[in-house]
Amino acid sequence: MDTAAAISPGAPARTWSGELRATLALAWPLILANLTMQLIQATDVVLLGWLGPKELAAAALALSLSFGMILFALGVLTATSPMMASALGARSNSVRDVRRTFRQGVWAAALMAIPTLIVLWNAEAVILSFGQDPELARLAARFLRGYMWVIPPWMLFQVMRNFVSALERPGWVLVISTFGIPLNALVSWSLIFGHLGMPRLGLIGGGVGSSIVWAAMALALVIVILTDRQFRRFHVFGRLWRADWPRFRKLFKLGGPIGITMGLEGGVFSAAAYLMGLFGAPSVAAHQIALQIAATTFMVPLALGQATTVRVGLAYGRKDREGIGLAGWTAFWLSTAFMTLMATLMFIFPHQLITLFLADTPENATVIAFGVSFLRIAALFQIVDGWQVVGAGMLRGIHDTRVPMVFALFGYWAIGLGIGLALAFAMEWRGVGIWTGLAAGLGVVAILMLWRWTRRERLGLLPVGA
Repeated sequence: MDTAAAISPGAPARTWSGELRATLALAWPLILANLTMQLIQATDVVLLGWLGPKELAAAALALSLSFGMILFALGVLTATSPMMASALGARSNSVRDVRRTFRQGVWAAALMAIPTLIVLWNAEAVILSFGQDPELARLAARFLRGYMWVIPPWMLFQVMRNFVSALERPGWVLVISTFGIPLNALVSWSLIFGHLGMPRLGLIGGGVGSSIVWAAMALALVIVILTDRQFRRFHVFGRLWRADWPRFRKLFKLGGPIGITMGLEGGVFSAAAYLMGLFGAPSVAAHQIALQIAATTFMVPLALGQATTVRVGLAYGRKDREGIGLAGWTAFWLSTAFMTLMATLMFIFPHQLITLFLADTPENATVIAFGVSFLRIAALFQIVDGWQVVGAGMLRGIHDTRVPMVFALFGYWAIGLGIGLALAFAMEWRGVGIWTGLAAGLGVVAILMLWRWTRRERLGLLPVGA
């Protein structure tokens, strides 16, 4: 599955057209893989929406809690990507260095899964502490008793995905994720509604179905890495028990700020879901649907950011300043073009998009109306949402993570949440106010990320001797 056959791993691209080909060769499988993984969750949202608005609202609270919990872990594990890429950029046969990073990524995943599972096991008490409706909290906790077991295989999958991406061969992730969509739909549908001889489990069935599918996907990628000739030579699963504390500390030193940055971004969206709960179940359900649509379009610039982290990381390892700039700006303009198109579609067709998730019936009219208003605001922040995630990816490629963390704290929480709370409660804009604040926060972070990228040389962020 060599999706980057035209560009050998780590090879420099000296022209815009060359970098465009290299970026797309790496990015398109990541884009499709991200979309397919997002569609797995979207399938759950659609199926749970068939149970009713209350069940959908409960699942929204559950998914927001789990999403907020795993983002720090995802950020730490994301650091394995630039670490492996820069090692390969410096020396294409750097087998031992890549293996050390992979192993400590698995260690970190195991360590971070434990507290996450403990919190999710006690989800009802956590959700009640945020002032949510007791019935919604009970239903959300029921869903999470099945869904929480997604966490360990999902974390392992992220480490393996970063490994194959650093080798610029992410096609296997796409293949496995693509098979995961119909499998998840079939398993979750059977367990939620009691089809194909399965028990009717309702909400918890959707969670159990997702856990089964993610375990199967992680196992499939393990088999690929153990058997594919290009991956097998790294022996990444050999002696996993061996401690490597210097590399473990390096992983958290680079990945900790990334995790906090991602946690701050995802956390503000999770906070938004809980604030929506203060306005009632219809607002929560509408928020989840609009967020699901926005998150689906976000998968493309997210993949471009992941690809540019690898491409910039390879150039960083070669100490190639020109290559660093080419890789970063190529992904930036690709993201801008795509998100402009998505913003146009979301602004013109919000009703049609919302009703893909919820039947257009009188009992759902309130949820649909809220969803349309939220989605139109999401259309306004599409472009800057792409800028901030690609900007973060560019900076991660040159191992710059701490200042972007401060940008995230200021932009998402001081500006985004501050404006959202003021508009929602003081101005009585309610849910629209929350979404307007989210848009403002994303815009501020995007501008700050790009400001730092354009000053990378004068700030001393480029490799010495380049």
